[in-house]
Amino acid sequence: MAESTIISNTANLEKYLKLDQKGAVIAEYVWIDGSNGLRSKCKTLPKKISGLKDLPEWNFDGSSTGQAPGDNSDVYLRPVAYYPDPFRLGDNVLVMCETWMSDGKPNAYNFRHDAAVVMEHHKAHEFWFGLEQEYTLLDFYGWPYGWPKNGFPAPQGPYYCGVGTGKVFCRDIVEAHYKACLYAGINISGTNAEVMPAQWEYQVGPCTGIDLGDQLWMSRFFLHRVAEEFGAKVTFAPKPIPGDWNGAGLHTNVSTKEMRAEGGMKYIEAAMERLAERQAEHMAVYGEDNQLRMTGKHETASYDKFTWGVANRGASVRVNRQCAEEKKGYFEDRRPASNADPYQITGIIVETLEGKVEGADMAKKVAEAEVVEQEMIVNVAKP
Repeated sequence: MAESTIISNTANLEKYLKLDQKGAVIAEYVWIDGSNGLRSKCKTLPKKISGLKDLPEWNFDGSSTGQAPGDNSDVYLRPVAYYPDPFRLGDNVLVMCETWMSDGKPNAYNFRHDAAVVMEHHKAHEFWFGLEQEYTLLDFYGWPYGWPKNGFPAPQGPYYCGVGTGKVFCRDIVEAHYKACLYAGINISGTNAEVMPAQWEYQVGPCTGIDLGDQLWMSRFFLHRVAEEFGAKVTFAPKPIPGDWNGAGLHTNVSTKEMRAEGGMKYIEAAMERLAERQAEHMAVYGEDNQLRMTGKHETASYDKFTWGVANRGASVRVNRQCAEEKKGYFEDRRPASNADPYQITGIIVETLEGKVEGADMAKKVAEAEVVEQEMIVNVAKP
């Protein structure tokens, strides 16, 4: 399938993966960097992991990941979740980490911390989340996979949930990613080809509280790793190709204990009122370049105006028709872009619906990160 010659030689690698590790375990620590990307590095541990207590705190050079200045570059990795490694197999694990500074404060780009504080405070409402991750697969040179060189395929229509050559591209990557997630215990609930050719979607959830963010970030790591072996690139850009092509979102399904109970529709309607009041705050954390996608066309709402409706894919928030008929269930926030941080999305939704918590402010956290970014840019520019 791959058009790139710069791919992993997995056939040769296979014999090394089978070698006995003599009781040692490889733990690959994964974290989010200063540009909303993923980084990782590996540590050898002496025995099988039985809990987070077996995973020591570690550190990295934050000045090389856009997370700390060069004169105070140590950033610490604190494990928060771990998963069976679908690439190395055996007892090896992949470890999701938070980033912390030497002064004991969360790193400016550690959005998980604030989200976890908010969710813990409001855990009595039993928030369930399910996210629909859209993405586009590109060739080595950055053009959508399977598209004619220097040209475009036929208009959208036959590609959504399509089957057959010329209608879908890179199904091998999608299948490999699906199996990797299932092996690792990621609650991936499905996948399908999307409206734009070479664009796909998978769904993670339902998950409770902060688990959704952990699992979605790890599933993104898996996707990059799988695509790496096939010589393809993954982009989460919300509008990867300008023009009459669908963008890519991260539709967010939300439900509380009250919404799922009989008569829950009144809580869904109350949620719509609260979401409408904080449109600007939500859009600020719903992904970079999201305004390119949210034009009111291609199954999107307007970037600046909040709307909601039953079974309306052109609204900011859609309520499933069955939920409206049963008068209980969940709602789907269609505003988040495909590159948005799930910690920020779920954190601000809980904050908006149930109230702010001392020591955690999702919108303020984003502003603080922007200040740190500007300071780092200035420091780099100094002679």
